[in-house]
Amino acid sequence: MDARALAALAANPGCRRRALLDGAGVDKGALAQALGAPANFGQSQFAHQRGNSFEARVKADGGADLVRLLHERLRDGSEPPGPGAVTTPDLTAPGPQGRTARTALALRAATEAGRWALLDHPMVSLDVAGSPAFLEPDAVVVHPDGSWTVIEIKSFPMVDGSADPAKVGAAARQSAVYTLALERVASMIGRPPEGGGDTAEAVEAVDVADVADVAETASAAMAADAAAPAGTKKAATSADPAERAAREGSVAPAEAASVRARVRHQVLLVCPKDFSNLPTAELVDVRKQLAVTRRQLDRLTRIEEIAAALPEGTTFDLRLTDDGRNPTRPVEELTAAVDAVDAAYAPECLSTCELAAHCRTRSRAAGQVEALGRGVRGELGGLTTVDAVLTAAMNGPADEAPTGDPAVDALRRAAALRAEALASRPEAVACR
Repeated sequence: MDARALAALAANPGCRRRALLDGAGVDKGALAQALGAPANFGQSQFAHQRGNSFEARVKADGGADLVRLLHERLRDGSEPPGPGAVTTPDLTAPGPQGRTARTALALRAATEAGRWALLDHPMVSLDVAGSPAFLEPDAVVVHPDGSWTVIEIKSFPMVDGSADPAKVGAAARQSAVYTLALERVASMIGRPPEGGGDTAEAVEAVDVADVADVAETASAAMAADAAAPAGTKKAATSADPAERAAREGSVAPAEAASVRARVRHQVLLVCPKDFSNLPTAELVDVRKQLAVTRRQLDRLTRIEEIAAALPEGTTFDLRLTDDGRNPTRPVEELTAAVDAVDAAYAPECLSTCELAAHCRTRSRAAGQVEALGRGVRGELGGLTTVDAVLTAAMNGPADEAPTGDPAVDALRRAAALRAEALASRPEAVACR
């Protein structure tokens, strides 16, 4: 799951189908294609190449121009970064777990150093319904005061200082996921030792995983650190945790307790200026999106609970041919497997989920009012199907005594007004 998928999942936390398929790593695009309802959205290859080219241009100088652009937008009166003032730590490591650990170590070292640093494509993790998701922001800038700023680079233009509000909103929701994951890392950095322990324990709390040992996930390592008794240290295969941290370029143990990292709630959105290839940027406040994302992710049912409710033997395997191109599993079996997991379709899904076309077809076939939009669904109260709505509207004149159901009363008044309008125009064709 990437940040875009998590933002879409957080916007519709009641959809168990998407939570399970994303958590299991199912290719929803291939699944939708096999079901005969392929997704009709996505980024073209040309747009993808253009975005990569623009991002490379923004970061071409080692991030110095990007950091200067951020400093200009901050307008906080601080000294601008001079030549050679921006460090770019190496984040290469084997596997996502190793890269997550390397990112945490680099963030700690840059925060302690008290200078500008640019982390190019760092990796952070986030627990989603009991399943770890590894996320990769475009960049993260560490400020001299120890704060961090998420950098989101997009290829859509910013004309006269403003961009498409829908695209900016999507970028803000995506950045909020990165911010939430970084807050988890920041909460570990500089955590004071519990029970009056020594500073070596503080260093150990920051060491989220041993970079040399990527067999364990970063989340498992964090849980093991948190569960360790006070005054104890986990075994290290190569060296003491404090020595390991120093070897990775971080500070000495005596300085570790002074770390006070925090994630800024304003992200820097970088886009092409007008229709050129020159970068411009604006700060976007994501506090609202952050609160919504945090609340919605907390509401997600744990994936193992969703899987436990499925019939025995349920699988989404397409049974591809030997060349890995064509599915051989019958459509009826796939449809039954997908329908075994509850969905919460809304028209907004059409722009965020590969299975939306299939879910829309099934929702319309069942006559569910959700197909008309969340706003309509909320107004109709207990009327959950189109047939129920039409029955409530037509079974009784509007001048009858109120039924006590506001939705039914409003529907009957609307039906009476519509009948009156049609009666005034005999040539009009009545419709149901």
